Amino acid sequence: MIRLPAHAGSFYPSRRDDVIRSIEWCFTHKLGPGVKPSGLGSERLSYAYIVPHAGYMYSGPTAAHAYLLLSRERKPETVILIGPNHTGLGLAVSVYKEGYWRTPLGDVEVDSEVGRLIVSYTGFAAFDEKAHLYEHSLEVQIPFLQYIYGSNFKISPVTVMAQIPSVSKGLAEAFLRIVEDNGVDAIMVATSDLNHYEPHDISVEKDLMVLEEVLKPDPDGVFRIVEERNVSACGPGPMATATYVAKVKGVKPILLSHTTSGDVTGERDFVVGYASIRIPRG
Repeated sequence: MIRLPAHAGSFYPSRRDDVIRSIEWCFTHKLGPGVKPSGLGSERLSYAYIVPHAGYMYSGPTAAHAYLLLSRERKPETVILIGPNHTGLGLAVSVYKEGYWRTPLGDVEVDSEVGRLIVSYTGFAAFDEKAHLYEHSLEVQIPFLQYIYGSNFKISPVTVMAQIPSVSKGLAEAFLRIVEDNGVDAIMVATSDLNHYEPHDISVEKDLMVLEEVLKPDPDGVFRIVEERNVSACGPGPMATATYVAKVKGVKPILLSHTTSGDVTGERDFVVGYASIRIPRG
């Protein structure tokens, strides 16, 4: 079973060479880290990263901050991808069961055993492909991973419609059991965009209130601020999942980059916020 790319040619280019050029533009952009990856490291330094998921021209430079650091760690066996469900298709928490995800850079194998463990350990996640058919939040991460890792790594894609504290907590606990009890060398990439379609200053103010809760780390606070302040974050659940990991492990998340689409385009009346955050090991 092959999950074909649904957003090549829109969120990112459809041709291999153009994808590579686009990703390298993200790394070298003035809002990006300013350098391209130069080689993999030999240690696992982080539990998770939080990244945005808009089109590369908007959020790619912000995402590149996380992927540069990820490139300096040991290549994992599996990347557990957790993102929001934008389409409304599928189940409350949908795990892609098996097969391959295709991008213009090639195919990446789905880790069916890690997926089985997520379903088993959470008790609420289930195997379902419908939620993943047209979902962009996870798809746009794959070419970045292929760029830094090449091949010989697996993914376990999880799409979350039920963005509530109990689901985020359960996914975080499942992730830690997979890593610590089963000895899987896995890393989590959770994705969320921040406030949507308000003026730059208002969006930045709302974004910073959410990010403050992530950095504490207070996953319940993420949900509270999103609700109380009417923050239209597109993925508070996945963001809170990574924040739960930080809280359980007693580590402090590190903000790598925070921008809005207005920082890229210059249009400040109607922006979307983006952030990259690292959840370190110790």
